[in-house]
Amino acid sequence: MSTFSGLNAATTALWASRRALDVTGQNIANVNTEGYSRQRVDLAAIGGSAVPAFFSTTTGIGQGVSADDVARIRDIFLEGRGHTEHANLTQLSAESESFELVEQAFREPGSTGLQKMLSEVWRGWQDVANNPADPAARGQVLKRLETLAGGLHFSQQQLSGQWQQTRENLAVLVDDVNAAAQNIADLNVAIQRATQGNLPANDLADQRDLLVMKLADQAGASVRHGKDGLLDVIVGGITLVSGGSAAKLAMSGTGDPDDTGGDPLKIVTAIGNLNVNVGGTAGGQLNAMNTIIPAYRTQLDGIASNLATVVNDAHADGFDRTGAAGGPVFGSSDGGPITAANITVLITSTDRIAASGVAGAANLDRTNADRIAQLALTAGIDEGYRQMIVGLGVQSAVSQRDYDIQNSITTTVDAARESVAGVNLDEELTNMLSYQHAYAAAGRMITAIDEALDVLINRTGLVGR
Repeated sequence: MSTFSGLNAATTALWASRRALDVTGQNIANVNTEGYSRQRVDLAAIGGSAVPAFFSTTTGIGQGVSADDVARIRDIFLEGRGHTEHANLTQLSAESESFELVEQAFREPGSTGLQKMLSEVWRGWQDVANNPADPAARGQVLKRLETLAGGLHFSQQQLSGQWQQTRENLAVLVDDVNAAAQNIADLNVAIQRATQGNLPANDLADQRDLLVMKLADQAGASVRHGKDGLLDVIVGGITLVSGGSAAKLAMSGTGDPDDTGGDPLKIVTAIGNLNVNVGGTAGGQLNAMNTIIPAYRTQLDGIASNLATVVNDAHADGFDRTGAAGGPVFGSSDGGPITAANITVLITSTDRIAASGVAGAANLDRTNADRIAQLALTAGIDEGYRQMIVGLGVQSAVSQRDYDIQNSITTTVDAARESVAGVNLDEELTNMLSYQHAYAAAGRMITAIDEALDVLINRTGLVGR
């Protein structure tokens, strides 16, 4: 290697060290940037000419160092695992949240729950049995019956409101998924052009990966890598993003929580109406609307219907203060089958309470009121309601436990991803010092070559003169 070629080698060393320092500074500057992947300069030796030509030979030492490539540190296998675990976590989170809201609708245990209202109704009938001629006791049992009906209305309305709110949230989420898919497609085009033009695309790839993880959270996305930096995104077996084009999703199904059995909510493709088996938050919300909430609405309707049937039958066996047979206590406000949403108290006068079990002795006998009070122990209404609440508590606890386990798994996977792609300040400091010394050494090499050339050009031959 000639002296002048040594200058070229030293120059490439200066350039490589400076570029490495620039990349190190970029890493340090983005240590807290979400989705940023640390970068690394790939240094490669520039070899000498392996094919000699006329008047051209090579010593084989080389021509310095190349620092043209800046690698983006990312493990695609850990990224794929992260997509899966994040989708599972957000789905369990949506389901667990749904169970919590169902529990809030029933307000158990508590002084405003249906169990408390049922107990007060039975005690009210017992008060009528203890003093059947007391109008205050009769008026109290009517008020408690109305309170119980109102409590059933409130719980059912809460469940209905939760269903409608979840449906609205899912509609917004679908719009977000479509927007993110289009952004990924646009980034695909930009990354492809940059890759083909030998331009840096690391920051664009970081933005795209962040959107892909967002899609994994929302709908359970996975990826398939292509050439020139392209990335296809797959959701529920459907290719949502293919190169520079993106498909759109839509929500299909009923808008009535009572009709989910016949027309369940689902996510479909906007074109072709193909069913998409989504995961993530969307999957959890669909499960909540199609399974969790309708199941408890149905059970609550069953409790209201059973309560009306049992109390009406028992009341019909007695006689009111006018001597007439007891009429129905509960009915429906719309004339249809009795549900938790339409149950209403039909008796408006205290004289129509059939406390007596003997005709003609309406003001003195109490046997029928006592029989109705004992329904708390014999009819199974309270027991059925308690079984439903216990089942809800168990399901909610299991859902929360599954969420906690999945959260631990996801945290472990994220830590592994971060250990590869994240910026470690200690490591960057070490690299910075290494590149700084390499830069200083390259500069010192240029100084040494300059001194040698000075001797060669300006001082050679002075002794012989």
